[in-house]
Amino acid sequence: MTAPIELVLLGTGSPIPDPNRAGPTTLVRVGTTNLLFDCGRGALLRAAAAGTGAAQLDAVFLTHLHSDHYTDLGDVVTTHWIMTFDQKALPVYGPARTQEVVDGLLASLGPDIEFRLAHHDDLTAAPDVAVTELAGTETIELGAARVVTAPTEHRPASPSLAYRVEHDGHAVVLAGDTLPCDGLDRLCFGAEVLVHTVIRDDLIRNIPVPRLQDVCDYHSTVAQAAQTAARGGVERLLLTHCVPPMLAEQADEWQALAAEHFGGAIDVAEDLFRLSVA
Repeated sequence: MTAPIELVLLGTGSPIPDPNRAGPTTLVRVGTTNLLFDCGRGALLRAAAAGTGAAQLDAVFLTHLHSDHYTDLGDVVTTHWIMTFDQKALPVYGPARTQEVVDGLLASLGPDIEFRLAHHDDLTAAPDVAVTELAGTETIELGAARVVTAPTEHRPASPSLAYRVEHDGHAVVLAGDTLPCDGLDRLCFGAEVLVHTVIRDDLIRNIPVPRLQDVCDYHSTVAQAAQTAARGGVERLLLTHCVPPMLAEQADEWQALAAEHFGGAIDVAEDLFRLSVA
């Protein structure tokens, strides 16, 4: 029997620390292939709860380079290095300037790397992070998974990317932070599931803080994410990275807003939400 695509929303939080929600991170499993999309705070703690360790990760994909989406990349790099006993590279895919981010992380880990190399005879080299910067036109084959990329609209955090993971005629789409755009629409066509970050602009605009109101400039609202799902004909919409932070008892309200624009299944995801697509 063909393995399904399994989604585990490891972290569904926003940039604001939340005791119940880790930072934005999604694990996609296809057979024995484990792909991590974004790498927010607490990523490996939630991955451990989902039964996957850093050494089992086959690649990391970054949607964009806002810090809340890669806060724990250094932890993933270090733990993958220490816990991978055959010293294999960790592939990291992302938009332009991903190499700059990884170089900075490795520089910050310099003392730790030096100490571990001095202490462990079987560690013979520093972490090997194989960075590939993407333009949003690529298709990548990794184990049982096929990953299709497209550019999204999150300026000035640009370029930014969305990803479509395909296997055996099935597909899921991971949007990251973006306004509605043609690239995301193309990925959604024919997919079963769309994972989309969302905001409530009706709530944010009532907060008299310009820096918070600026968030509305480059994120999709709940309605816009639902409209994207409807245009793409997906079967299921998963709302994540809710801004402002959502209380558990408010989930029905967010879901109802999406249902005004999308007739498929809608989930307001919590950490460790799982879904299989086959």
